[in-house]
Amino acid sequence: MQLDIFPHQTHLHREDSSQKMRSFYRMVVQRDLFGGASLIQEWGRIGRPGRVRIDHHPDEGRAVTALMILAAEKRRRGYVM
Repeated sequence: MQLDIFPHQTHLHREDSSQKMRSFYRMVVQRDLFGGASLIQEWGRIGRPGRVRIDHHPDEGRAVTALMILAAEKRRRGYVM
């Protein structure tokens, strides 16, 4: 099972007091009932409810790969764990 080997969730945040920015980005991979997996993304300001997006993938491997690519992109933009 792929979820036992690779990370299936991550929580990133970005804070910049000069711009009054306090953001979070959370990603979770969950298996669905049909043999696929979903990448659930939530983002917004720290301390407030965030926006949610769900992307469906045919298997866990592709969902985990999407999570890792997206996390790397967010780190390039200044988000940290």
